[in-house]
Amino acid sequence: MKLSVVDSVNPNRFDQRLQSAGVEHFGGLSIETLQVNIGLRCNLACRHCHVESSPSRREEMTWETMEQVLDAATRAQSTTIDITGGAPEMHPHFRQFVDAALGKKFQVMVRTNLTIMLEDGYHDMPEFYARRHIHLVASLPCYLETNVDRQRGKHVYQESVEVLQKLNAVGYGVREDLPLDLVYNPGGPSLPPDQQELEAVYRRELASHFGIHFTRLYTITNLPIGRFMHDLARQGKAESYEHLLQASFNAATVEKLMCRHQLHVGWDGTIYDCDFNYALGLPSRAGHIQNFDPRAFLARTIITGDHCFGCTAGCGSSCGGSLADKSEASAASSAKPRCNAA
Repeated sequence: MKLSVVDSVNPNRFDQRLQSAGVEHFGGLSIETLQVNIGLRCNLACRHCHVESSPSRREEMTWETMEQVLDAATRAQSTTIDITGGAPEMHPHFRQFVDAALGKKFQVMVRTNLTIMLEDGYHDMPEFYARRHIHLVASLPCYLETNVDRQRGKHVYQESVEVLQKLNAVGYGVREDLPLDLVYNPGGPSLPPDQQELEAVYRRELASHFGIHFTRLYTITNLPIGRFMHDLARQGKAESYEHLLQASFNAATVEKLMCRHQLHVGWDGTIYDCDFNYALGLPSRAGHIQNFDPRAFLARTIITGDHCFGCTAGCGSSCGGSLADKSEASAASSAKPRCNAA
């Protein structure tokens, strides 16, 4: 018997859109990546942060749970451990966890806010990462200083530039074996521009002004959750933004959605279909990582909501950037390749 796209007799609007696109069962296709949020403490409190990290957060993963994560990844035959936070570097077991993952032959990716590497106790992070060939994914939501500081805080742009230069100096973004990817988020209620076109602008601007080089640019749509949703509500733009996301649904993105190719583990070991569901407190039916069953996880029905329209809008959005070619995207996503102000 085929599983329905939803378990409920009252499917949400996203499930209804999937059904109209011919998706009979919205479930997992692979577990290539195991993404793990090891804690919510961060040296920043960015306006677009969907998990609402800040210096005051104290939630963090135990070492026992970290070991369970690595065991689960082994049983799932995953290739990559994707470490995020907060600022994951601030976790007391971060370096030990990285080395343990490498010891089990996983590729390790770390999502960094860059500025943590200027804080006391973290100045050696560029060298630490380079020696281990860690794949870095760094937040830089615009190539313009005003827009970055508006989203992430005063002086964050200049601090990010300084750290990018330090990373370039040890080979990141220059050597093929030291990938340095940057992440763009729109500053306001709009879809990202074309990823390839914006990447070309980033390369030109960062190289000409600061001599900075990087590997790839990821464009990620801001989902209407967390601090970004609070801002939209204050501005009276929440409803119009949600309508934009729904009107820009692109069926070409569905096969590649990150929830179909990875799992997300919260700091307490609870399994989620993606980090956005984690932010919303919508756990997967898979339970806790200590009881993880790869076959059951792949056979599950993914938990969805209206926020999922953010990942299928226009060219699509994932932790690895856009999902569809510009020619497959809705006209609603055809923005000029530049950073937009809030």
